Amino acid sequence: MLEPPPGVDDADVLAELRRAWDGDVDRLAYQQVGFGAHHWAAYVGAEPRLFVTYDEPQGAEAAADLEAAYAGAVALRAGGLEFVLAPLATAIGRLTVPFARGSLSCSPWRDGTSEPPLDVSWTTAVLRRLHDAPPPPGLPRWRPKVDPDFAETTTRLTRQEWGPGPFADTARGAVRGRLREIERWTERYHHLGDVARGRPWVAAHGEPHDGNQLLTAEGRFLVDWDTLRLAPAELDLRTLVENGVPPAEIGADPEMVELFDLEWRLDEISQYAAWFAAPHTGTRDDEIAFGGLRDELARP
Repeated sequence: MLEPPPGVDDADVLAELRRAWDGDVDRLAYQQVGFGAHHWAAYVGAEPRLFVTYDEPQGAEAAADLEAAYAGAVALRAGGLEFVLAPLATAIGRLTVPFARGSLSCSPWRDGTSEPPLDVSWTTAVLRRLHDAPPPPGLPRWRPKVDPDFAETTTRLTRQEWGPGPFADTARGAVRGRLREIERWTERYHHLGDVARGRPWVAAHGEPHDGNQLLTAEGRFLVDWDTLRLAPAELDLRTLVENGVPPAEIGADPEMVELFDLEWRLDEISQYAAWFAAPHTGTRDDEIAFGGLRDELARP
């Protein structure tokens, strides 16, 4: 996110880091990376030591899934998957701590870059190793991200005024113009979700795109393990298909690729519709979110 989270003070973040993870950290620098969670670098003197993440999981179940996903990443790293950049545990063994409206977590700082294009060869190789690894116990199981009545609830939402904010009316009109398609996408998504229950499931990262890969002097890492799930392998393989790899070449079931493509689209629409139905002011993050909503409504 480009903007720090409203109502969250850096001094409070620093105090929690010192209490739970590392008493030596002495300052923070906000990082304009990713989209969804908020991040800081935590320093000891001139050297960054921790990469700090602030998430706002919606409800107790989502918070428990976040802790379990991070625990799974730690287990995968301990099991020999050196490309897993896993979170760090607190002094009492937890991987997340409640903070403000959500939770904090930390991973070791690594200097590196996350830039396109996707390294298809490396990604294919590490996903094969990940999917062949025994899934850690307690891993969250994949479940649909939008309910079967998503089209109905979205229709009701568009009958209300959105905002206030500079994107409210345009965003509401764009969603209203695609309600029939949203209904069709949702029906197909849940049909394929039923089909998925009869397919093999593996430990899947969830979003192994180039933005979640960090190239460092020590090698390349997969980062952001909050999306780790027990799921069909196509949850990850979709990324390779989107980057030009034929499904047959990697053993990807086209129906399962379609499932997770629909999931991405519907989840983005759901989040951004809620975003612009709420008050907003036209920040740079608002601009990115509006672009994301428009793209997901329009793409083939």
